[in-house]
Amino acid sequence: MTSDPRGAASGNRRHDRAVLEEKGAYVWAWLPGQTRPVVAGRILFLEDRYRFAYGRSYRERPDAVPLYLPELPIGEFLIDPPNGMEMAGCLRDGLPDAWGRRVILNRVVGREAEDTDRLDELTYMRESGSDRIGALDFQRSATDFLARNPEAASLEELLTAAERVEQGIPLTPDLDHALVHGSSIGGARPKAGIEDADSKYIAKFSATNDTYSVVKGEFVAMRLAMLAGLDVAGVRLEKALGKDVLLVRRFDRERVETASGARWTRRMMVSSLTILGLGEMMGRYASYQELTDIVRLRFNEPKQTLEELFSRLVFNVLVGNTDDHARNHAAFWDGRMLRLTPAYDICPQPRTGNEASQAMAILGSRRESRLGLCLEAAPKFLLDQERAIAIMRRQIAVIAEHWREVCSVAKMDEIDRRFFWRRQFLNPSVFYGTEDLFVTELDRLEGM
Repeated sequence: MTSDPRGAASGNRRHDRAVLEEKGAYVWAWLPGQTRPVVAGRILFLEDRYRFAYGRSYRERPDAVPLYLPELPIGEFLIDPPNGMEMAGCLRDGLPDAWGRRVILNRVVGREAEDTDRLDELTYMRESGSDRIGALDFQRSATDFLARNPEAASLEELLTAAERVEQGIPLTPDLDHALVHGSSIGGARPKAGIEDADSKYIAKFSATNDTYSVVKGEFVAMRLAMLAGLDVAGVRLEKALGKDVLLVRRFDRERVETASGARWTRRMMVSSLTILGLGEMMGRYASYQELTDIVRLRFNEPKQTLEELFSRLVFNVLVGNTDDHARNHAAFWDGRMLRLTPAYDICPQPRTGNEASQAMAILGSRRESRLGLCLEAAPKFLLDQERAIAIMRRQIAVIAEHWREVCSVAKMDEIDRRFFWRRQFLNPSVFYGTEDLFVTELDRLEGM
Protein backbone atom coordinates (compact mmCIF):
# COMPACT_ATOMS: atom_id res chain seq x y z
CA MET A 1 0.00 0.00 0.00
CA THR A 2 1.42 3.34 -1.04
CA SER A 3 0.85 6.62 0.71
CA ASP A 4 -0.73 9.64 -0.91
CA PRO A 5 2.14 12.02 -1.84
CA ARG A 6 -0.28 14.96 -1.75
CA GLY A 7 -1.17 14.19 1.86
CA ALA A 8 2.49 13.90 2.77
CA ALA A 9 3.28 17.21 1.11
CA SER A 10 0.38 18.89 2.86
CA GLY A 11 1.54 17.50 6.19
CA ASN A 12 5.06 18.72 5.54
CA ARG A 13 3.79 22.21 4.73
CA ARG A 14 1.77 22.30 7.95
CA HIS A 15 4.83 21.17 9.88
CA ASP A 16 7.05 23.77 8.20
CA ARG A 17 4.49 26.49 8.89
CA ALA A 18 4.26 25.45 12.55
CA VAL A 19 8.05 25.57 12.86
CA LEU A 20 8.13 29.04 11.33
CA GLU A 21 5.39 30.23 13.68
CA GLU A 22 7.50 29.18 16.65
CA LYS A 23 10.49 31.00 15.20
CA GLY A 24 8.66 34.28 14.72
CA ALA A 25 6.08 36.77 15.91
CA TYR A 26 3.91 39.36 14.23
CA VAL A 27 4.46 43.01 15.06
CA TRP A 28 1.33 45.13 15.42
CA ALA A 29 1.51 48.90 15.59
CA TRP A 30 -0.71 51.81 16.57
CA LEU A 31 -0.23 54.42 13.86
CA PRO A 32 -0.11 58.09 14.93
CA GLY A 33 -3.48 59.21 16.27
CA GLN A 34 -5.14 55.80 15.82
CA THR A 35 -6.90 53.82 18.54
CA ARG A 36 -6.67 50.37 16.93
CA PRO A 37 -3.53 48.50 15.89
CA VAL A 38 -2.66 47.18 12.45
CA VAL A 39 -0.25 44.40 11.61
CA ALA A 40 3.01 45.94 10.44
CA GLY A 41 5.23 42.96 9.78
CA ARG A 42 6.92 39.92 11.16
CA ILE A 43 9.99 39.06 13.21
CA LEU A 44 11.76 35.85 12.28
CA PHE A 45 14.58 34.19 14.22
CA LEU A 46 16.99 33.07 11.53
CA GLU A 47 20.70 32.28 11.84
CA ASP A 48 20.95 33.50 15.44
CA ARG A 49 19.40 36.89 14.72
CA TYR A 50 15.94 38.41 14.74
CA ARG A 51 15.15 39.69 11.26
CA PHE A 52 12.14 41.81 10.31
CA ALA A 53 9.98 42.16 7.21
CA TYR A 54 7.05 44.52 6.61
CA GLY A 55 3.82 42.95 5.48
CA ARG A 56 2.35 43.87 2.09
CA SER A 57 -0.87 45.20 3.65
CA TYR A 58 1.18 47.60 5.76
CA ARG A 59 3.43 48.71 2.90
CA GLU A 60 0.35 49.56 0.85
CA ARG A 61 -1.27 51.72 3.51
CA PRO A 62 -1.15 55.43 2.65
CA ASP A 63 -0.66 56.29 6.34
CA ALA A 64 2.10 53.74 7.00
CA VAL A 65 5.22 55.04 8.73
CA PRO A 66 8.55 53.30 9.30
CA LEU A 67 8.66 51.78 12.78
CA TYR A 68 11.95 53.61 13.13
CA LEU A 69 14.64 55.01 10.86
CA PRO A 70 17.31 54.24 9.92
CA GLU A 71 16.74 50.75 11.39
CA LEU A 72 13.56 49.64 9.61
CA PRO A 73 12.88 51.45 6.33
CA ILE A 74 9.70 50.32 4.60
CA GLY A 75 10.41 48.00 1.71
CA GLU A 76 9.96 44.51 0.23
CA PHE A 77 12.90 42.87 1.91
CA LEU A 78 14.01 41.08 5.03
CA ILE A 79 15.88 43.54 7.26
CA ASP A 80 18.87 42.46 9.32
CA PRO A 81 19.53 44.06 12.72
CA PRO A 82 22.06 46.92 12.52
CA ASN A 83 25.66 46.91 13.66
CA GLY A 84 25.83 43.21 14.41
CA MET A 85 22.99 43.51 16.97
CA GLU A 86 20.74 40.55 17.69
CA MET A 87 17.55 42.57 17.10
CA ALA A 88 16.57 46.01 15.84
CA GLY A 89 16.64 48.42 18.76
CA CYS A 90 13.13 49.78 18.20
CA LEU A 91 11.77 46.23 18.54
CA ARG A 92 13.92 45.45 21.57
CA ASP A 93 12.57 48.61 23.23
CA GLY A 94 9.16 46.91 23.35
CA LEU A 95 10.41 43.85 25.23
CA PRO A 96 10.39 43.48 29.01
CA ASP A 97 13.53 44.10 31.02
CA ALA A 98 14.67 42.46 34.25
CA TRP A 99 11.45 42.76 36.25
CA GLY A 100 9.11 41.78 33.43
CA ARG A 101 11.27 38.77 32.65
CA ARG A 102 11.10 37.65 36.26
CA VAL A 103 7.29 37.87 36.13
CA ILE A 104 7.21 35.69 33.00
CA LEU A 105 9.76 33.25 34.40
CA ASN A 106 7.70 32.93 37.56
CA ARG A 107 4.68 32.03 35.47
CA VAL A 108 6.49 29.59 33.20
CA VAL A 109 9.05 28.05 35.55
CA GLY A 110 7.92 28.88 39.10
CA ARG A 111 10.37 28.59 41.95
CA GLU A 112 13.25 27.93 39.60
CA ALA A 113 12.80 31.37 38.04
CA GLU A 114 16.29 32.69 38.50
CA ASP A 115 18.06 32.80 35.14
CA THR A 116 16.25 35.05 32.66
CA ASP A 117 18.29 33.48 29.81
CA ARG A 118 16.28 30.29 30.20
CA LEU A 119 13.67 31.71 27.83
CA ASP A 120 14.25 33.16 24.37
CA GLU A 121 13.23 36.62 23.19
CA LEU A 122 10.27 35.33 21.21
CA THR A 123 8.82 33.81 24.37
CA TYR A 124 9.19 37.13 26.18
CA MET A 125 7.52 38.88 23.24
CA ARG A 126 4.51 36.57 23.20
CA GLU A 127 4.10 36.10 26.96
CA SER A 128 4.41 39.71 28.11
CA GLY A 129 1.43 42.02 28.43
CA SER A 130 0.17 43.97 25.43
CA ASP A 131 0.00 47.36 27.16
CA ARG A 132 3.73 47.81 26.78
CA ILE A 133 5.65 51.06 26.49
CA GLY A 134 5.29 52.70 23.10
CA ALA A 135 3.04 51.71 20.22
CA LEU A 136 4.07 48.16 19.33
CA ASP A 137 2.87 44.73 20.38
CA PHE A 138 3.83 41.17 19.50
CA GLN A 139 1.26 38.57 18.45
CA ARG A 140 1.09 35.00 17.16
CA SER A 141 -1.41 35.94 14.44
CA ALA A 142 -1.30 38.33 11.49
CA THR A 143 -5.09 38.62 11.38
CA ASP A 144 -6.41 38.41 14.94
CA PHE A 145 -5.15 40.80 17.60
CA LEU A 146 -5.60 39.27 21.05
CA ALA A 147 -4.70 41.78 23.75
CA ARG A 148 -2.93 40.23 26.74
CA ASN A 149 -4.31 42.70 29.25
CA PRO A 150 -5.64 41.87 32.72
CA GLU A 151 -8.83 43.02 34.29
CA ALA A 152 -8.47 45.95 36.66
CA ALA A 153 -6.67 45.00 39.87
CA SER A 154 -6.20 46.88 43.13
CA LEU A 155 -2.83 48.17 44.25
CA GLU A 156 -3.01 45.68 47.12
CA GLU A 157 -3.43 42.77 44.71
CA LEU A 158 -0.61 44.02 42.51
CA LEU A 159 1.73 44.51 45.47
CA THR A 160 0.98 41.02 46.79
CA ALA A 161 1.71 39.56 43.37
CA ALA A 162 4.96 41.52 43.05
CA GLU A 163 6.18 40.34 46.44
CA ARG A 164 5.48 36.70 45.55
CA VAL A 165 7.46 37.08 42.32
CA GLU A 166 10.40 38.57 44.24
CA GLN A 167 10.34 35.54 46.52
CA GLY A 168 10.09 33.07 43.65
CA ILE A 169 6.66 31.88 44.78
CA PRO A 170 4.28 30.82 41.98
CA LEU A 171 1.26 33.08 41.66
CA THR A 172 -2.34 32.07 41.93
CA PRO A 173 -4.19 32.35 38.60
CA ASP A 174 -5.87 35.60 39.72
CA LEU A 175 -2.62 37.21 40.88
CA ASP A 176 -0.79 36.01 37.78
CA HIS A 177 -3.44 37.62 35.60
CA ALA A 178 -3.29 40.84 37.62
CA LEU A 179 0.45 41.23 37.10
CA VAL A 180 0.47 40.79 33.32
CA HIS A 181 0.92 44.55 32.87
CA GLY A 182 4.14 44.43 34.85
CA SER A 183 5.61 41.93 32.43
CA SER A 184 5.58 44.43 29.58
CA ILE A 185 7.19 47.38 31.36
CA GLY A 186 10.96 47.94 31.42
CA GLY A 187 13.26 48.37 34.38
CA ALA A 188 14.61 46.20 37.17
CA ARG A 189 12.28 47.05 40.07
CA PRO A 190 8.79 45.68 40.85
CA LYS A 191 6.05 47.48 38.94
CA ALA A 192 2.70 47.09 37.22
CA GLY A 193 0.31 49.07 35.04
CA ILE A 194 -2.98 50.56 36.24
CA GLU A 195 -5.48 53.09 34.92
CA ASP A 196 -8.31 55.35 36.01
CA ALA A 197 -10.95 57.17 34.01
CA ASP A 198 -8.55 59.59 32.34
CA SER A 199 -4.98 58.33 32.65
CA LYS A 200 -2.74 55.30 32.72
CA TYR A 201 0.00 54.89 35.31
CA ILE A 202 3.01 52.76 36.04
CA ALA A 203 2.85 51.67 39.67
CA LYS A 204 6.33 51.27 41.18
CA PHE A 205 6.52 49.26 44.39
CA SER A 206 8.98 49.06 47.23
CA ALA A 207 11.22 46.01 46.92
CA THR A 208 11.44 43.55 49.80
CA ASN A 209 15.19 44.15 50.14
CA ASP A 210 15.05 47.97 50.17
CA THR A 211 17.11 49.45 53.02
CA TYR A 212 15.78 52.98 52.49
CA SER A 213 12.72 54.58 50.92
CA VAL A 214 13.54 54.26 47.22
CA VAL A 215 9.96 55.04 46.24
CA LYS A 216 9.79 58.26 48.27
CA GLY A 217 13.25 59.29 47.06
CA GLU A 218 12.10 59.05 43.44
CA PHE A 219 8.90 60.95 44.22
CA VAL A 220 10.84 63.81 45.84
CA ALA A 221 13.32 63.98 42.94
CA MET A 222 10.57 63.99 40.31
CA ARG A 223 8.58 66.69 42.12
CA LEU A 224 11.66 68.88 42.55
CA ALA A 225 12.51 68.41 38.86
CA MET A 226 9.03 69.67 37.94
CA LEU A 227 9.42 72.68 40.26
CA ALA A 228 12.80 73.38 38.62
CA GLY A 229 11.07 73.69 35.25
CA LEU A 230 11.98 70.34 33.71
CA ASP A 231 9.49 68.51 31.52
CA VAL A 232 8.78 65.43 33.67
CA ALA A 233 6.14 62.75 34.01
CA GLY A 234 3.53 63.46 36.67
CA VAL A 235 3.86 61.46 39.90
CA ARG A 236 1.90 60.84 43.07
CA LEU A 237 2.26 58.61 46.13
CA GLU A 238 -0.24 56.03 47.32
CA LYS A 239 -0.33 53.38 50.05
CA ALA A 240 -1.03 49.68 49.65
CA LEU A 241 -0.78 47.13 52.46
CA GLY A 242 1.00 49.79 54.49
CA LYS A 243 3.72 50.25 51.85
CA ASP A 244 4.49 53.17 49.56
CA VAL A 245 3.59 52.97 45.89
CA LEU A 246 4.73 55.54 43.33
CA LEU A 247 2.31 56.21 40.48
CA VAL A 248 3.96 57.62 37.35
CA ARG A 249 1.59 59.00 34.72
CA ARG A 250 2.18 57.47 31.31
CA PHE A 251 2.93 59.99 28.59
CA ASP A 252 2.74 57.45 25.75
CA ARG A 253 -1.04 57.09 26.14
CA GLU A 254 -3.91 59.50 25.54
CA ARG A 255 -7.60 58.83 26.08
CA VAL A 256 -9.78 60.06 23.23
CA GLU A 257 -13.49 59.96 22.51
CA THR A 258 -14.57 58.02 19.43
CA ALA A 259 -17.92 57.07 17.92
CA SER A 260 -17.70 53.73 19.76
CA GLY A 261 -16.70 55.29 23.09
CA ALA A 262 -13.51 56.30 24.87
CA ARG A 263 -10.35 54.59 23.62
CA TRP A 264 -6.60 54.97 24.00
CA THR A 265 -4.07 56.16 21.44
CA ARG A 266 -0.45 55.09 21.71
CA ARG A 267 2.66 57.05 20.78
CA MET A 268 5.66 55.46 19.12
CA MET A 269 8.79 55.72 21.24
CA VAL A 270 12.42 54.70 21.06
CA SER A 271 15.07 54.67 23.76
CA SER A 272 18.27 56.67 23.52
CA LEU A 273 20.04 53.32 23.31
CA THR A 274 18.23 52.77 20.01
CA ILE A 275 18.78 56.37 18.89
CA LEU A 276 22.52 55.93 19.49
CA GLY A 277 22.51 52.67 17.51
CA LEU A 278 23.75 50.59 20.44
CA GLY A 279 22.81 47.11 21.57
CA GLU A 280 22.32 45.95 25.13
CA MET A 281 25.94 44.98 25.63
CA MET A 282 27.19 48.29 24.24
CA GLY A 283 25.18 50.56 26.50
CA ARG A 284 28.27 51.49 28.53
CA TYR A 285 29.52 53.42 25.49
CA ALA A 286 26.48 55.71 25.37
CA SER A 287 27.23 59.40 25.88
CA TYR A 288 25.42 62.69 26.19
CA GLN A 289 27.91 64.21 23.76
CA GLU A 290 26.99 61.79 20.98
CA LEU A 291 23.32 62.23 21.76
CA THR A 292 23.64 66.00 21.31
CA ASP A 293 25.01 65.43 17.79
CA ILE A 294 21.94 63.37 16.90
CA VAL A 295 19.56 65.89 18.48
CA ARG A 296 20.87 68.62 16.18
CA LEU A 297 20.18 66.49 13.12
CA ARG A 298 17.07 64.44 13.85
CA PHE A 299 14.98 66.13 16.57
CA ASN A 300 12.23 68.69 16.34
CA GLU A 301 13.20 71.99 17.99
CA PRO A 302 16.85 70.98 18.52
CA LYS A 303 17.94 74.11 20.42
CA GLN A 304 15.14 73.82 23.01
CA THR A 305 15.70 70.06 23.20
CA LEU A 306 19.41 70.49 23.90
CA GLU A 307 18.74 72.93 26.74
CA GLU A 308 16.19 70.52 28.22
CA LEU A 309 18.65 67.63 27.92
CA PHE A 310 21.39 69.69 29.57
CA SER A 311 18.99 70.64 32.37
CA ARG A 312 18.21 66.98 32.96
CA LEU A 313 21.90 66.12 33.07
CA VAL A 314 22.58 68.85 35.64
CA PHE A 315 19.59 67.80 37.73
CA ASN A 316 20.70 64.16 37.68
CA VAL A 317 24.09 65.27 39.01
CA LEU A 318 22.56 67.48 41.70
CA VAL A 319 20.18 64.82 43.05
CA GLY A 320 22.53 61.85 42.76
CA ASN A 321 20.70 60.03 39.98
CA THR A 322 23.69 58.16 38.57
CA ASP A 323 21.41 55.60 36.89
CA ASP A 324 20.89 57.85 33.85
CA HIS A 325 21.70 55.12 31.35
CA ALA A 326 20.54 55.25 27.75
CA ARG A 327 17.28 53.39 28.43
CA ASN A 328 16.33 56.10 30.90
CA HIS A 329 16.15 58.66 28.09
CA ALA A 330 13.66 58.33 25.26
CA ALA A 331 12.03 60.15 22.36
CA PHE A 332 8.72 60.04 20.55
CA TRP A 333 8.90 58.97 16.90
CA ASP A 334 6.34 60.29 14.40
CA GLY A 335 7.69 58.45 11.38
CA ARG A 336 9.98 61.29 10.35
CA MET A 337 11.44 63.15 13.35
CA LEU A 338 12.14 62.64 17.03
CA ARG A 339 10.91 64.61 20.04
CA LEU A 340 12.19 64.21 23.60
CA THR A 341 9.71 62.54 25.95
CA PRO A 342 9.10 63.87 29.46
CA ALA A 343 11.79 62.81 31.90
CA TYR A 344 11.25 59.67 33.99
CA ASP A 345 13.13 57.38 36.39
CA ILE A 346 14.91 60.24 38.17
CA CYS A 347 15.85 58.09 41.13
CA PRO A 348 18.67 59.11 43.54
CA GLN A 349 21.15 56.27 43.97
CA PRO A 350 23.00 55.35 47.17
CA ARG A 351 26.70 56.18 47.28
CA THR A 352 29.35 54.99 49.71
CA GLY A 353 31.57 58.08 49.38
CA ASN A 354 31.45 61.50 47.82
CA GLU A 355 32.75 60.60 44.38
CA ALA A 356 30.28 59.29 41.82
CA SER A 357 29.95 58.78 38.07
CA GLN A 358 27.02 59.08 35.68
CA ALA A 359 25.91 55.99 33.77
CA MET A 360 26.21 57.88 30.48
CA ALA A 361 29.48 59.60 29.64
CA ILE A 362 29.18 63.38 29.57
CA LEU A 363 32.15 64.61 27.53
CA GLY A 364 34.34 62.16 25.68
CA SER A 365 34.74 59.22 28.02
CA ARG A 366 34.48 61.38 31.14
CA ARG A 367 31.47 60.82 33.38
CA GLU A 368 32.28 62.38 36.77
CA SER A 369 29.19 63.62 38.65
CA ARG A 370 30.37 67.22 38.83
CA LEU A 371 28.96 70.54 37.70
CA GLY A 372 32.39 71.47 36.38
CA LEU A 373 32.26 68.70 33.78
CA CYS A 374 28.73 69.75 32.83
CA LEU A 375 30.04 73.28 32.25
CA GLU A 376 32.80 71.95 30.01
CA ALA A 377 30.17 70.07 28.01
CA ALA A 378 27.77 73.05 27.76
CA PRO A 379 28.90 74.13 24.25
CA LYS A 380 27.86 70.69 22.96
CA PHE A 381 24.35 71.62 24.11
CA LEU A 382 24.61 75.00 22.30
CA LEU A 383 24.78 76.82 25.64
CA ASP A 384 27.21 79.52 26.70
CA GLN A 385 28.68 79.53 30.19
CA GLU A 386 26.35 82.26 31.44
CA ARG A 387 23.21 80.33 30.50
CA ALA A 388 24.59 77.03 31.79
CA ILE A 389 25.47 78.56 35.17
CA ALA A 390 22.04 80.20 35.40
CA ILE A 391 20.39 76.78 34.91
CA MET A 392 22.55 75.31 37.67
CA ARG A 393 21.84 78.14 40.11
CA ARG A 394 18.10 77.90 39.54
CA GLN A 395 18.08 74.15 40.16
CA ILE A 396 20.20 74.45 43.32
CA ALA A 397 17.86 77.16 44.63
CA VAL A 398 14.72 75.12 43.88
CA ILE A 399 16.10 71.99 45.55
CA ALA A 400 17.15 73.93 48.65
CA GLU A 401 13.96 76.01 48.91
CA HIS A 402 11.48 73.19 48.35
CA TRP A 403 13.30 70.25 49.95
CA ARG A 404 11.44 70.28 53.27
CA GLU A 405 8.10 71.04 51.63
CA VAL A 406 8.30 68.13 49.16
CA CYS A 407 9.64 65.75 51.83
CA SER A 408 6.62 66.67 53.96
CA VAL A 409 4.26 65.92 51.07
CA ALA A 410 5.98 62.53 50.74
CA LYS A 411 5.76 62.00 54.53
CA MET A 412 9.46 61.19 54.52
CA ASP A 413 10.76 60.55 58.03
CA GLU A 414 13.86 62.16 59.49
CA ILE A 415 16.02 59.06 58.99
CA ASP A 416 15.39 59.03 55.25
CA ARG A 417 15.82 62.80 55.03
CA ARG A 418 19.27 62.52 56.60
CA PHE A 419 20.05 59.64 54.24
CA PHE A 420 19.28 61.74 51.16
CA TRP A 421 20.19 65.33 52.10
CA ARG A 422 23.74 66.38 51.12
CA ARG A 423 24.48 62.77 50.20
CA GLN A 424 22.33 62.15 47.14
CA PHE A 425 20.74 65.60 46.97
CA LEU A 426 23.41 68.33 46.64
CA ASN A 427 26.37 66.19 47.64
CA PRO A 428 29.39 68.50 48.22
CA SER A 429 31.44 66.59 45.62
CA VAL A 430 29.27 67.86 42.74
CA PHE A 431 30.67 71.36 43.38
CA TYR A 432 34.38 70.40 43.32
CA GLY A 433 36.31 72.84 41.18
CA THR A 434 33.38 75.24 40.82
CA GLU A 435 33.03 76.44 44.42
CA ASP A 436 33.85 80.02 43.43
CA LEU A 437 30.88 80.06 41.02
CA PHE A 438 28.38 78.97 43.67
CA VAL A 439 29.64 80.75 46.80
CA THR A 440 26.23 82.20 47.69
CA GLU A 441 24.47 78.89 47.12
CA LEU A 442 27.03 76.93 49.14
CA ASP A 443 26.92 79.39 52.03
CA ARG A 444 23.17 79.00 52.15
CA LEU A 445 23.39 75.21 52.11
CA GLU A 446 25.90 75.21 54.95
CA GLY A 447 23.41 77.15 57.02
CA MET A 448 20.56 74.66 56.48
